[in-house]
Amino acid sequence: MAKSVMVAYALWAAGGPLGLHHLYLRRDSHALLWMLTLGGFGFGWVREFIRIPAYVGEANQDAEKERKRPPTMAPPPVGPVRFAGQVCVGIYFGTVALIGLNSLNFFYLIVLPLCVGAGVHLVSSVGQQTSDLQKTMTTCLITSPLFYGSTLSPLPISLAASVTAAQHRKFKPPQRPESKQELGPRLFRLGLAWLAFSAPLGYCIFHNTTATLYYLSDCVAALLDIFWFLPWLRSVIEYILLMPYRILCVFTGGGYYEEAWRKVLEILLREYTEREKEALQVLSLQAEASLEEITHSYRELAKTWHPDHNPSKDAEAMFVKVQEAYEILLRRHKPHRFK
Repeated sequence: MAKSVMVAYALWAAGGPLGLHHLYLRRDSHALLWMLTLGGFGFGWVREFIRIPAYVGEANQDAEKERKRPPTMAPPPVGPVRFAGQVCVGIYFGTVALIGLNSLNFFYLIVLPLCVGAGVHLVSSVGQQTSDLQKTMTTCLITSPLFYGSTLSPLPISLAASVTAAQHRKFKPPQRPESKQELGPRLFRLGLAWLAFSAPLGYCIFHNTTATLYYLSDCVAALLDIFWFLPWLRSVIEYILLMPYRILCVFTGGGYYEEAWRKVLEILLREYTEREKEALQVLSLQAEASLEEITHSYRELAKTWHPDHNPSKDAEAMFVKVQEAYEILLRRHKPHRFK
């Protein structure tokens, strides 16, 4: 049955960041990518406003033409957007692995490169083309030992894998008729893939709740600060990032439950992390110290340990330690950015 542009746009508007329009158009790889990245981190979803007619055209192509495509047809052209997406999603998958799976044995040799390779291959399989999974994974496994133990290793691994995927790009084999592509099995496979991605991260979040809240808060704040010159875009991104919280409020009915959730967060945020406890010790402060007391202690210690005023050989190292402690405690006392 032919696909409708209007239906695709309606699904894009209603659940675009979750890939509903891609499910409708039988672009399952694209749908999974959108589920895991919330619409390509929001930017891909916005870009698709002008791409949906082309997607519908691809979905409505005559299956007979697909079956008659010559096997020696030239590979699809290299797309800069696809290549950039491969690199970014590879880094994203690698970062998620660093957060949730870094305690596993042989993490940097096996787990991390496989996660990065999975992200790169997922992007390379969007639409009508794909790549050689085996060669992409092999490149990741070869590259990973060169950056063993580095938290920046997802970047070079993802770059190498993206280059390999671009070199071995090809068209996908013809799809089966739509009548034989049942929705249930497709959703089951997508659900398993989503669970495999989110389960380790979810465990890490609940296992390290306090530290995770601070980390996510800093990441969101830094991301929003980038768009200070475009208030409307900042508001759109903030709305997308806070969507899970708003969904929770809808399901719980808001009101009392929303206030209860806020109180839980406040209780969690009162507990200092280990790094903050160490920072308090460096600045000789109590847990209830105010921002003014933190700033005063930092300035006094900075004067004492500044290398220009203190000839001690340990002065520079102590001065850096004081600065780091002040920055850690300063982040904690930043005003909350969200309503």
